[in-house]
Amino acid sequence: MAPKVLVSDKLSETAVQIFRDRGIDVDFMPDLGKDKEKLAEVIGQYDGLAIRSATKVTPTILKHATNLKVVGRAGIGTDNVDKEAASKQGVIVMNTPFGNMITTAEHAIAMMFAVARQIPEASESTHAGKWEKSKFMGVELTGKTLGVIGAGNIGGIVCDRARGLKMKVMAFDPFLGEEKAKQMGVQKVELDELLAAADFITLHVPFTESTKNILSRENLAKTKKGVRIINCARGGLVDEVALAELLQSGHVAGAAFDVFSVEPATENPLFDLPNVVCTPHLGAATTEAQENVALQVADQMSNYLLTGAVVLRSAPRTKINQVYLRVISRSQSSQQNANVRSAAQCSVMESHVSFRSKALISTPKSAQTCFIQRTKTSQALLVHWVKRWVKTV
Repeated sequence: MAPKVLVSDKLSETAVQIFRDRGIDVDFMPDLGKDKEKLAEVIGQYDGLAIRSATKVTPTILKHATNLKVVGRAGIGTDNVDKEAASKQGVIVMNTPFGNMITTAEHAIAMMFAVARQIPEASESTHAGKWEKSKFMGVELTGKTLGVIGAGNIGGIVCDRARGLKMKVMAFDPFLGEEKAKQMGVQKVELDELLAAADFITLHVPFTESTKNILSRENLAKTKKGVRIINCARGGLVDEVALAELLQSGHVAGAAFDVFSVEPATENPLFDLPNVVCTPHLGAATTEAQENVALQVADQMSNYLLTGAVVLRSAPRTKINQVYLRVISRSQSSQQNANVRSAAQCSVMESHVSFRSKALISTPKSAQTCFIQRTKTSQALLVHWVKRWVKTV
């Protein structure tokens, strides 16, 4: 019997056709993800679930997903999937970390321009028939210092684009080595140094316990007067109430946010403040990016359901930057016949190997979480695991 996949969010028709062409029985219900009760009612029929951001894969949904083997997220973030619950149930969670990197980085640069030159306000004023030329005095980007928090894939692209704009770029990233920083043409600094020196600050980190409110009230107070802050990464990285107060006081000159602590954001402390640019989570909203991530998730899920392999078609061989490796092993009659399921999320930056890795191995009787530290030995071990369990082409 052919594997069966449910697409519960809006996805490219081309991606749906990929499932069909590979012999997968696919049901395309792009509005189902918003109906939790209906999703829970039907999910037990499916081996795979393809989603974007609307579908929330909660423990309740997973409880009903008795046949589910894989959840594929068309995009980078998997915040809408309870990965711990999925792992305990033996369900693979995979994303598409390559398809929208450039699009998101470009949006951050666009937001930086918009807040530097007050473009949205000036456009609205002109549309209203006003000619307030002297009202909208902006600042140049050339020669300014850009502080990048998180210099991974998207952050690295932003660094490159900013250097092209003749900005001085400093980066805070615990996983960025000095040698790689030099290759990128950026200055590696600690967070406090970045906060004190940057004219613009842009965030490019995932939302985790360690990054939650990384720009807290305390850290925002350390910023340079007149700073402008851009967040196209994840909501919850910035204390929005504290930022609103600093915008009103004039300490922060402007902000540009694409993501918010609560989404959909119908109310927010940043709304209606002067020189605050807001967009409704458009970082990956380009035709090219949406097509890319949709095709990638369909391809990856089909490969896994048909062959048991995770094939990362966009990953250059031997160039692995970030690997989030999740392995679920189920005991069977013998160790030789053990069914090992593996999924990797690899984010790639040219000629750079650094690891932010977590491997979770669980069986019906025990669960163990192993963290791989950034040492030469563990890097070699991780490369060995990737070569063994993941085919990169």
